[in-house]
Amino acid sequence: MDRWVGKVAIVTGASSGIGAATVKALANAGMITIGLARRVERVDELKKELPAEAASRVHGFHCDVTKEEDILAAFAHVEKVFGGVDVLINNAGIAKGKIGVLQADNTATLRQVVDTNLMGLALCSREAFQSMKRRSVDGHIVHINSILGHNVPENNLNIYAATKYGVTALTETMRHELRLAGTKIKVTSISPGLVRTEIISDPSSVVGWPILEPEDISDAILYALGTPPRVQIHELTIKPVGERV
Repeated sequence: MDRWVGKVAIVTGASSGIGAATVKALANAGMITIGLARRVERVDELKKELPAEAASRVHGFHCDVTKEEDILAAFAHVEKVFGGVDVLINNAGIAKGKIGVLQADNTATLRQVVDTNLMGLALCSREAFQSMKRRSVDGHIVHINSILGHNVPENNLNIYAATKYGVTALTETMRHELRLAGTKIKVTSISPGLVRTEIISDPSSVVGWPILEPEDISDAILYALGTPPRVQIHELTIKPVGERV
C-alpha cells in the first residue's frame, strides 16, 4: 500500500458495513479517504474509532448514488478540495427482499435497486475515470459485487442478482475500455458471500449461518490495491467456510 500513501480514495455507501470498514482501513493505510453516504453524519462518527492521525484523513460528503446530481457534486468537490481521485471503491448497494420481479406494483422498488447497484456504480466509475485520465493517474476502481453476480439460487431478492450480474459484465467492459484507452488503470470485482451488514434486514434470520465480517472484505480490498502495477486482480470471490450458495 506504500504507493497509495497520501493519495485520495472515494468510498461509496460509507456509512456502515463494508463501506465503513473500508474507510477505516484506507485511512489507517495512509490514504485521504472521502466517504460518500446519505447518512454522512455516520461517516464523521467513524473518526472516533481511529487514531487521531488516521481520523484527520477521513472526510464525509453527502451523496445519494441514485441521483446523478449528487454524484457530480461529490466528484467536483473532491477535485476542487483534494485535487482528484486515485482510488474508487464502489460499495453502495441495496437489496429488497419479499418483493418478486413479477409482483404487481413493484416498479419503484426495482428501479431503486437498479439505480443504486448498477447505475450508481457506472456513473461513479465514469467520474473517477475522467479524473484519473485528466491527471494521467494509474488509479484503481474496485466494485463490491456478490456471489449472486455469478450464480442465482432460489431466493426472494428479486432484481438484486441481475444487478450483480451486471456488475460482473461491467467489470469486463471497463477493463476493455481502460485497455483500449491506453491506460494502466485497474478495475477489480470483489464478490463476497454473506456478510454481516445492515443489508440483512432481520439478523435473526441468519443465526447459525456461515457469515463473513465487513473487515474480511476491506482486507481483500487492501490486498487488491497492494498488488504491483503489473498485476490486476480481476475477480476475487470470498466465501465464509461452509457457504451454502
